[in-house]
Amino acid sequence: MNVRKIMSRMTQMLLQHAASLFAFLGAWVGTAAHAVNDLPGGPGVRQYNLHPAVTKVAEDQAWLHWFMLAICLAIFVAVFGVMFYSILKHRKSVGHKSANFHESAVVEIAWTVVPFLIVIAMALPATKAVVSEKDTTNSDLTIKATGMQWKWGYDYIKGEGEGIAVLSTLDNAQRVLSNAGGPKSGESADDYLLKVDHPLVVPVNKKIRIITTANDVIHAFMVPAFGINQDAIPGFVRDTWFRAEKVGDFYGQCSKLCGKEHSYMPIHVKVLSAQDYSAWVSGKNKEMSAKADDPAKVWTLVDLKARGEKVYATNCVACHQANGKGGGAIKALDGSAVVTDADHLKQIGILLNGANNGAMPSWKALSDTDLAAVISYTKNNWSNQTGQLVQPAELQAARK
Repeated sequence: MNVRKIMSRMTQMLLQHAASLFAFLGAWVGTAAHAVNDLPGGPGVRQYNLHPAVTKVAEDQAWLHWFMLAICLAIFVAVFGVMFYSILKHRKSVGHKSANFHESAVVEIAWTVVPFLIVIAMALPATKAVVSEKDTTNSDLTIKATGMQWKWGYDYIKGEGEGIAVLSTLDNAQRVLSNAGGPKSGESADDYLLKVDHPLVVPVNKKIRIITTANDVIHAFMVPAFGINQDAIPGFVRDTWFRAEKVGDFYGQCSKLCGKEHSYMPIHVKVLSAQDYSAWVSGKNKEMSAKADDPAKVWTLVDLKARGEKVYATNCVACHQANGKGGGAIKALDGSAVVTDADHLKQIGILLNGANNGAMPSWKALSDTDLAAVISYTKNNWSNQTGQLVQPAELQAARK
């Protein structure tokens, strides 16, 4: 009776495993029906190697990867080769007897000098690459990338395109596909969950400095083709750089587990020729001008505070915090003498020109209305109930 029960149980288990196998094969066939292809500038099908490099930094990283792997493989072969040779050649079964010896000056020197030389051989090119990766000086274009759940904000701070601001979000059509369970048979899936509404646009062969920060949780700006992966941390400002050597579209992703929609935070960088980039900048400036507010408009304090709260949440809260207390080198706004001062030009000057050797960057990229709103918000929030308001016309006059 027990044997029958055991056989019955085993049969059930086999049937369950068979059903699981058929389900897996069905899902695999369904996936294959999508005919997913390599995405130029993005992930490849069955990609086992590092992403094809389009910057010198990424090329150096790929070279270091294989260089270190070759050294590790050589050490592996040498160590295990000697070990297995010794085991086989000097085994007891063929008449060898164990030797009885103590310290050997030659061996001591050898196993000290050889690893030291190996470490130096690995450290020199690695150090050169790391130093190069962190050298963000002499950049042609500076862009602030602000991570937020779950999108990226790009502010062009310095260089051609200064003043342009772009909010990059997962394309709505991609989100609809995801909510429906993913691409169906016959639908293109090459750029699934990588397509955005507004990509980061940069010129080719120019040094692009990316300043990273975040306004909620820790994010990370990663584009494999460029060899960059820089954390974006609330309350901190960090930077990285790249110089794309070919035009095209290149894709990345926030590489931190930043929340439940982490997979919906892609990065799309569009690299254009110098002429095409200039044309894009011109078109973007015209588009922004058409949407700009009339700087002569007189606002009420209530309206300015409502708009300023949004501007603060997007651009300021990452460093100064929601409570206005700042932290570390970041000065507090709550109770600040500059913020509460009746001389508006003091705070206006800091926002337009920056302060503390760049620790407080210039925010002249924001519109006069946005700057007036955020100043009015800080002057009438937390304990700063000054009743003062700043009109856009004051910012317009200060820029001259």
